Parts: sequence; C-alpha cells; structure tokens
Amino acid sequence: MAHTESSKEKRSAQERIFIEACKVLPGGVSRNTVFHKPHPYYVAHASGCRVTDIDGVERIDFANNMASLIHGHAHPAIVEAVTAQLRKGTAYTMATEAEVSYAQLLTGRVRSVEMLRFTNSGTEAVMGMIKAARAFTGRSKIAKAEGAYHGTYDFAEVSQTSGPGNWGEIDSPNSVPLAKGTPEGVLRDVIVFPFNDTDRTLAILDRHAGQIACVLIDPVPHRVGLVPAKSEYIEALFDWTRRNGALLAFDEVVTFRVNYGGAQENYNVLPDLTAFGKIIGGGFPVGAFGGRRDVMQVLDPRVSPLPFPYSGTFSANPITTTAGRVAMELFDREAVEKLNRLTIKAIDQIDNAIKIAGIPASVTGAGSMFRLHLTPTPPATYREAYQTKEVSSIIDDLLDHMYSEGKVLMINTCACMLSTAITSREVDMLSEALLNSFRHIKPKLMSTIKQTL
Repeated sequence: MAHTESSKEKRSAQERIFIEACKVLPGGVSRNTVFHKPHPYYVAHASGCRVTDIDGVERIDFANNMASLIHGHAHPAIVEAVTAQLRKGTAYTMATEAEVSYAQLLTGRVRSVEMLRFTNSGTEAVMGMIKAARAFTGRSKIAKAEGAYHGTYDFAEVSQTSGPGNWGEIDSPNSVPLAKGTPEGVLRDVIVFPFNDTDRTLAILDRHAGQIACVLIDPVPHRVGLVPAKSEYIEALFDWTRRNGALLAFDEVVTFRVNYGGAQENYNVLPDLTAFGKIIGGGFPVGAFGGRRDVMQVLDPRVSPLPFPYSGTFSANPITTTAGRVAMELFDREAVEKLNRLTIKAIDQIDNAIKIAGIPASVTGAGSMFRLHLTPTPPATYREAYQTKEVSSIIDDLLDHMYSEGKVLMINTCACMLSTAITSREVDMLSEALLNSFRHIKPKLMSTIKQTL
C-alpha cells in the first residue's frame, strides 16, 4: 500500500488528471487535436500570447486554439463586451439585435456575401453551405480537393487522409472514407480532384457535369500543405461552374484571416457561397455561411415550401455574436496588414534558421499562417505534402522539443497561426527555438533521408 501511495505522489498533476479523464472520456479527450502521449497538457490560465499550464510553466502560443484566436487570449475589449452581455443573458428563444449588427458587419466586409446564416462551428457552416447548394441546384454530388479538411460532415471529410495505399491514380483519385462505416452512397456523391492541377481537375469535373451541386475549395488548404490556390486555378473552377450550373463554394473557416475580406480578396472571381468560423467567434464557438442573395433564399422560412429548413439552438447566440463583432472590429484592415507583415518576418527568420541548421526544410503559407515541411522544396500538392510515418515521427519529436525546451506551442502539423498579441520579440523567440529544435532533429532526419535513397 505504501508503495502504491508513493507512486501516486510521484505522478504529475497532468498525469493524475489524465488518468481520471480516461474513465469518462474516450482516450481522455474530447477532441483528438489535444491528445498527446503520454498525456495531454492541461492549462491553468492564458493571457495575450502566453499560456500557463497547471504546473506553472508559461509558453508562447503560436497555435491559438487551432487558428481561432486572432487576438490571443482574454483580450480586454472582448472580455468587457461579453461580460456586459452575460448579465443580460446568454441565449433566448428570440432573435437579438447582436446577430443583426454582426451580420451587417460581415456582409459589409466580404464582397461575395449578400446574406448569411450563423451556426455553431466551422463543420456546421460547411455542412450548411453544401446543403444550401444542393437545395438551390437540385443536385446531390459535390466535388472537393484531395486531402482538404472541411470538418466532420460525412461528405466533407471524404479523402481527408487518403494515402499512397488507397488514393488511386492522380487522373481519377479515389473517394476514400475517413470514418469506418461511412455509407457507400456518400462516397459515390463526392468527386475528388487534385488541388491546383487545373487540367486534371477540369477533366474530372467534366465527367460529372450536370450532377455536381458545388465545387468546394479551401483557397489555402492547411492539410494539403498550406499552399495558396493559383489564380488561374480558381478562375478555371469559377468558369466551369458557370458553364455547368454548379456553385463555387469557398471554405474560409481558417483562411478568413489571410486578408481583410478573406483569402478570396486575392482572386478576380467571387465564390457563390462561403463558410466561416474560428476567428469570427472572438474566442467562442461559431460558424457562418453566406453568399449570393438568391442562393441564400433557400433558407428563408417565409418561402413555402421551404427548400432547406435550418436551425440551431445556440446559433447566433448573443455571447458569440458580441465577441465576434468586437474581434472583427479590432481586426481591421490596418491590423490585418500589420500581422501579415510580422508573419513574413517570421518566415524569413525561419528560412534563415533552416540554412544555419543545414537541414532540408521549407515553409509555406499565406497571410498570418505558415507551415513547416521537412522537404527542401515546398510542396505544391497534397501528394507532395504527404508525410510518411518516419517523417511524422520526426515532426512529433520537433514539436515535443519546441514545447519542452523552447516553451512554444505550435499546431500538430508543424504550423503557426499568429495573433495580434504576438510581437517581434515572440517571433525572435520562435525562430531561435526552432533553430535549436532543428539541430535536435537533424541526426534523425538525415539518417531517415539516407535510408530512403
């Protein structure tokens, strides 16, 4: 008994919480992105760009809750506005002025969005966007890029993690299920194309002309490699949808931070529908989808019969819409441009660290986000960005070293999503920590490369 008590005493607070968590949560977590071996890390408090865990260790946050915290943690203006709203209530079976004023801000900010509908997550936003496209066109099929992440809706997650063993020929990629038990009908209704490959994509779409409700595209897909879509590629998709009666649907859940009006500001054509999430919630759960007025009318409850009935208990709740409005007011054009310039500085310094360390690595990204790849040439496609188990293991080692030695939090794909709370000082600390981590992984990385030659 004494031995057992002694063992318990030696356990860290993090480990003790995880043991209890495993009794009530599958794997001890509610979202896989925070799972970590031997246990997740538990936070005590956070402010600005710094997070302190329950052991009292402070780290610089370059993950920002998977790109959702554009102003970092506990921004005073957001806290003040939300606190005032809390005293009035958090949700009602009534509409609020807060949702109207926030919808006015977003439709005024994004040129392609004439009307929108709020949801509770990015997944719901993409789901609603797809269903709106189906209701408007009367078609069931959608087309999406291989490897692109669009949330956890059955149709949106097809081929999200396809690999060499199942992705098929590049001229006709397989529709690969993510979750076991995905219905065959889902796979039949999702057409997969290679991102940024115009000729192959158009050839694949042509085989299903007249059947596709929407072409779903993330303009800078994180899982594909955080590589921006080429202008000619987006324009070709737009032209194809015009010719074939389909809609062009942008997933800007992550990429809305790229420019003041989203990544779509970089292109000469506008999507018919756009999904939003993450930063538009001001730190609270959120999603929204919107676009052309005629398309969004499929949700109008005054229409009979209603093509697309849609609701959500906490959709457009005043806490989220208040926090989101304040966050987006603060993230004005000047703030966007300032953060993007700081990100360029970060990438330049990391490129320099790569040269000093002498490792084969590269950086891709856009706006205030970037991703590190352990390849000398930046990947241009999902198949080029695909990581083997050996490389993934080295990435995990690098991230662990950054967390434990560098005191830096990054996203588990080796990506950073900056917040306005980050300054040049934190960027300097990031590049220095990465240089040390590059040196740490170099022997294992070079050995792995040698074995594959």
